[in-house]
Amino acid sequence: MATHKLTPEIITAAVEGFEQQKLRIDAQIAELRAMLPGGRTETAAAPEVPKGKRRKMSAAARKRIGDAQRKRWAESKKESAPSSPVAPKTKRRLSAAGKAAIVAALKKRWAAKLAAAKKAAKAKQAPAAKKTIAKKAPVKASRRAAKKAAAKRAKNAAATVMQPGVATATE
Repeated sequence: MATHKLTPEIITAAVEGFEQQKLRIDAQIAELRAMLPGGRTETAAAPEVPKGKRRKMSAAARKRIGDAQRKRWAESKKESAPSSPVAPKTKRRLSAAGKAAIVAALKKRWAAKLAAAKKAAKAKQAPAAKKTIAKKAPVKASRRAAKKAAAKRAKNAAATVMQPGVATATE
C-alpha cells in the first residue's frame, strides 16, 4: 500500500475546500434560524475582530489616573492608622511591698496545704492498722471452725462405716 506525501499545495487546497463547506453550512444554519419565530439572521460563527487596533491613552491621562489612585490609597491608609496604638504602653512594675505580700500569701497557702496533706496521711494510716487487726481474728476463727467441721464430718463418716446394718453409698 502506497502512502501519499502531503505537499503544501495539497494542504492549502484542503483548507480552502473545508472553508467553502463551512460557509455553505453557515448559510444553511442562518436560513433555518430565520424560519424560527424571532430567529436571528446572522451566522453562528462570530466575525473576527482585528487585533491590531487598540485604544491609546495619552501620558497626561495616565498621570491623572495614577495620581487619583495614589490619593485613594493615602486616604485608606490614613483611616487605618489611628486604630493602631501610637505609642506602646509602658510596662507595669511591681513594688517591693506588693511582691512581699504575694510571697507571704504563697508561703501561708503552701503551709496550709502541707498541713492538710500530713493530716490526711495520718488519718489514712491509723484506720488501716485497726482494720488489719480486726480482719485477722475472724479469718483465724473461721479457719478453726472449718477444721472442726471437717474433723467432725470425717468422724461421722468413720462411725457410719463401722456400724453394721446401716447402708452407705459405697456398698
